[in-house]
Amino acid sequence: MSKQGLSRLSQKEKWVAFLFILPLLLQFAIFLFGPLMYSLYISMTDWNIFGNKTFIGLDNYIDMIQNDRFWRAMGNTAFYLIGIPIGLAISMVLAVWMNRGIPGITFFRFLIYLPVVSSIVAITILWQWMYNYEFGLINHVLSNFGIDPINWLNNRNWVKPAIIILGVWRGLGVSTIFYLAALQNIPKTLYEAADIDGANFLSKFRHITMPLLTPMTFFLIVTGVINTMQIFVEIQIMTPAGGPGYSSASIVFYIWQEGFQYNALGYASAASWMLGLMIFILTIFNFAIQKRWVHQ
Repeated sequence: MSKQGLSRLSQKEKWVAFLFILPLLLQFAIFLFGPLMYSLYISMTDWNIFGNKTFIGLDNYIDMIQNDRFWRAMGNTAFYLIGIPIGLAISMVLAVWMNRGIPGITFFRFLIYLPVVSSIVAITILWQWMYNYEFGLINHVLSNFGIDPINWLNNRNWVKPAIIILGVWRGLGVSTIFYLAALQNIPKTLYEAADIDGANFLSKFRHITMPLLTPMTFFLIVTGVINTMQIFVEIQIMTPAGGPGYSSASIVFYIWQEGFQYNALGYASAASWMLGLMIFILTIFNFAIQKRWVHQ
């Protein structure tokens, strides 16, 4: 076949390939990029969904920076990030224990993963009952140890730890299963060599297990930060007003409140863009520092 014929065939193949990816490109443009750009435009308008949009430039962003409730919601969301290292530490210990071939471990895997596939609404309602000041299960257990009841959801000092405990418990299944998969990919020859050198369990965990789990830890930190920054359902159900003194409201709860309770959709869109910017910055930061502690 001549070069001209090959060129025509190549062009035809390119057009066929383009037709195959065209539906995905249209889906991206219509359902992702288009709404994204439209939300950016809405964030620069004064719009309450019922009237016409009035373009106001960056006024929504300026008002947001000067809004005390916004910064309280942002601070609460940052506080919830404390649950990430706590959950990862517990998950790592559980994964190491499960990896030792304990009898009945299959049932335990099912048990620990059950909250992940359960309805978050049902789980949150269950924990709301457990946190009840008068007849909640947690206060009942504490009373057996002589500890006074704690008003978990109506005390500004306890409401955030209560939500963190729920989040850590619910996230254990995913992180433990991921850690378990990573553990099973560590070469056993490394542990055998350590045994020959007389290393004990703690030494092997510190010098072999933890370093070789850092890629999985990095992945779980990145996804954990993204998920935690978007926490909403637990707060909206357990503390519908955002907690005492707005002490439990997350930034997503703040966006929902501004957009769907106060009908300030332009302002809520601006807050959504601020949230997206914060997630982007934290993700870039995590990737920037990974080389210092992640071992391949």
